[in-house]
Parts: sequence; C-alpha cells; structure tokens
Amino acid sequence: MKSTLADFRLKDFIPWKHIVGIFLLFFIFFVFPGVRDWFSYHKIEWIYIFLFAFLAAYLFVPVARKIALEFNVIDNPDKRRVHKTSTPLLGGVAVYIAFASTIICNNAFSIELKGVAVGATIVFIVGLIDDVNHLSAKLKLFVQMVAVAIMIHYGVVADFLPNVWWGKLLETLITFMWMLGITNSMNFFDGLDGLATGLTIICSVFLGILAIQTHQPYLIILSVALAGSCLGFLPYNLRYRNPAVIFLGDAGSTFMGFMLAGMIIMGDWGSKDPIKAYAMPILIMGIFIFDMVYTTVSRIASKRVINFNGWLEHTAKDHLHHRLTSLGLSAKQTVFFIYFLTASLGLSALVLRNGNLIDALLLLIQAAFIYLIIVILMIRVRLRNRREEDHVKEEKQM
Repeated sequence: MKSTLADFRLKDFIPWKHIVGIFLLFFIFFVFPGVRDWFSYHKIEWIYIFLFAFLAAYLFVPVARKIALEFNVIDNPDKRRVHKTSTPLLGGVAVYIAFASTIICNNAFSIELKGVAVGATIVFIVGLIDDVNHLSAKLKLFVQMVAVAIMIHYGVVADFLPNVWWGKLLETLITFMWMLGITNSMNFFDGLDGLATGLTIICSVFLGILAIQTHQPYLIILSVALAGSCLGFLPYNLRYRNPAVIFLGDAGSTFMGFMLAGMIIMGDWGSKDPIKAYAMPILIMGIFIFDMVYTTVSRIASKRVINFNGWLEHTAKDHLHHRLTSLGLSAKQTVFFIYFLTASLGLSALVLRNGNLIDALLLLIQAAFIYLIIVILMIRVRLRNRREEDHVKEEKQM
C-alpha cells in the first residue's frame, strides 16, 4: 500500500491544464464570494450554480478517466454490450463530485435533501463497488431498499393518500416502488453513448421549470446542479463521430436515477388534486416507467422470466433503446429519438401546469397512445425478424 501511494503522482492523473482550471474554479468561487452575490442580486443565481456544476464535472472527468485506466476499471465489450471497444468507467464519480461540491459550496441544505443525499450516496458507493468488482443483483437491490428506507426516515415519502394507517402504508410502498423502479430503469438506459446522461439533463431541466412555476427555489437549485453536472460529463460520453471516451458506470447511472426519483417525491407540485399534481412529473419521467413496465411484461409473457429471482438476474437486449435499433435506427438516431420523445412529453407537463383534472387525464392518455404506437412498431419488427429466422431455418433443412 505504501509503495502504491508513493507511486501515486498527481500529474499522472490530472493534466496540468485541468489542475489550473480546478484551482481557478474554486479560487474564484471561494475567494471572491461577491461573484455569487452578483448573480443573486440580479436574480440569476441558477446560472451561477449551473456554471459551477458544469465546470466542476468537465474538469473532473479526465481525472476519473485516468484513475479508471490506471486501476483497470474498464467495461469490456461482450454480447450484451453495444460498444465495440474497451472503455473506462468511473464517469459517474465526476458527476457525483461535481453535484455534491455544488450543493455543499452553495449551502443548499435541508432535512429532506439530507435523506435523499444519504440514500443516493449509498446507492452511488454500491454502484462504484459493482463497477470495480461485480456484485449480485440481489445484494444491490437490498442496499437500494436500505437507501430508500433511510430517505423515508427523513420524511421524504409520497404524500397524496388519506392520513390513516392504510394510506401511510400504501404511500410507503409506492415510494419504494417508485425509487427502485426509476433508479434501476436509469441504469438500464445507460446502454448507448449519452443516453442516460442526456435523459437526466432533459428531465432535470423540465423539473427545474416546473419548480419555477410552482415556486420551489430549493428544487430549482437541485435540478440545475444535476443538469449542470451531467452536461459537464456529456461531451466525453456523446461525441459526434467517435465513441465515448468514458462511461458513467453503475455508480453514475444509479446515482442520477435515485436523485431524479427523490426530487419528484420531495417536490410540491402546486395542486390540491393528486392526479394533476403527480401527472406533471410522471409525464416527464414517463420514459423510465414505460421501459420498466414493458420490459417486465414482455419477459413474463415470453416466459423468459418465471419468478422474482429470474427477473432480477435476467439480462438481455430487450430495452427500449435496443428495440429501436432493431427497427433500423443507428445508435445516435436512437438516442436522439428518445431525447425528443422525452422532451415532447415534458412540454405536455409544462402545459398541464395551468390545466385542470380533465387536461391531466387527456395528456396521460395521449402519452399512453404514443407509447402504444411504439409498442406496435416493436412487436411488428419482432414478428418480422422471427419469420425471417424461421425461413432461414427451413431453407437450411431443405
């Protein structure tokens, strides 16, 4: 251990230009507090927070990449992967550090955030261990449940049912299902360059706008900080002509999913009608709900999964982005298709802010129809591929 520390040289992991950049970033924000005061005075503090998070992530990503390469934390191609070359992980470490440092340096604290932050940190650490040394799906799910329980202990729980024992019980169960579903769905979407990161940015932006509309300044800070942290990572993960130079890893994708899901639970969406209130964030996060539900139903219907243990351990290329590429879209076309789909439903959520209960139901039905169209297309392609495979088998037998 001593020799390892002796061989650890800062310049081997951090390029000098990034050392200078990191130093200047924190020098400006710490030595010149008047900078933040200027942004606050002009009521654009969110720009300050966004820039802080963006620059922190952008400067820390090369550091995380160097460390991943040095310690061989690499994601190698296999039959389940889409990428063709070995790629370092630990990009999520840079996102986590950027987000955490932004919140800490800007004194954005609350009891609710403490619960979400502790839970998200636990999920992040387990994901990081899994990136370095593979963990079982059961163990990861158990730790995620513990993280959600800690979050609930701090008072972050769904709140829309009657204040009686069965209402509280159902709210707790719904909170567990929501947090675990979104967290793992985000992890599943981390299968194409830029997909999970871009979705987090889009969802964070729309949540931030909703927070502005519903007068939740604290949630604005969290949304902007998460969007900025992810945007600082995105140039390394989604490149125009070249593959990603670093991946989020389970640490990053599960952390981002947990934070997004937790922000939804924390929020007060400005309506006494729970259907309308929760329809807005559900529309924004609908892509994750759809993928989790459709994939689960598809696996059970095809008998690829027959019990809970099989559901946990099952891995296949059957998520939305896999199925869209089977339609003939390229990887980047698939990524931007999902981007635009998510943004379209996010716009519906913003429109709903000034709507009524009927508007909420109509927009939810519209979203369901959009996803139904996608399902029909995917089933049609699957049936066509199956007929082609059967035809090839028949020709070989002849």
